[in-house]
Amino acid sequence: MFFKPAYIRHPDYWAGVRDLASVATGIGAWGLMTGVAMVKSGMSVVEAVAMTLFVFAGSAQLAAMPLIAAGAPLWVILATAFCVNLRFVVFSAHLRPYVMHLPLRERLVVGYLTADLSYVFFAKRYPHAPQTHTPPGDLLAQQAYLAGSTGINWLSWMSASMVGIALANAIPTEWGLGFAGILALLGVMLSLASSPLRIVAMAVSGAAAVVAWSLPLKLNIVVAIAVAVGLSLLIDRQREGARHG
Repeated sequence: MFFKPAYIRHPDYWAGVRDLASVATGIGAWGLMTGVAMVKSGMSVVEAVAMTLFVFAGSAQLAAMPLIAAGAPLWVILATAFCVNLRFVVFSAHLRPYVMHLPLRERLVVGYLTADLSYVFFAKRYPHAPQTHTPPGDLLAQQAYLAGSTGINWLSWMSASMVGIALANAIPTEWGLGFAGILALLGVMLSLASSPLRIVAMAVSGAAAVVAWSLPLKLNIVVAIAVAVGLSLLIDRQREGARHG
């Protein structure tokens, strides 16, 4: 679907690509974590790859893995994944007016590819569902945007998950899944570092957390947050004063 020539030539396709590319680092980080977690939970490489390709649902995968490892009944695993993914029923109901004019096979592809962030960006850009009198050009723009955004989302997740699966056995067992979580949070953090002020806050909070490492009860985290917020507010106030001065 996302390689359809009519979509690729449309400007809204590349708008969707750009929007999802802005959060692709975070998506990839979670995909990497999920890939590592699948192998670390006892799944073989073949099973992990198959689950990545066919399930393509990070939260459901993470919820199902401990159940699979514990030998839970199949109905329990399926029921858990179903409950975790109930939000997609809402997504589908909202997207229905946007895609009902498409052939069945293309609607199935849309259903498979649509994920949380691609849905959020699409709903933000096109808040009003098309009507019977909506021009064909507007419908094409919507589908082109959805194709571009879901394509980048899928590629980011899949490529990072495969890397996680490939490297999982190279990661020492004593690092545990906490290491994968750190990788995920690093990816999210870097994807949010989109302005000089945020970069300063990120650097200051990291430095403060290291300096205050010896504090008990992980209070260094509280110190890091307080220092970063205080400095950011001070910088923002000075910038605001300079603009009005």
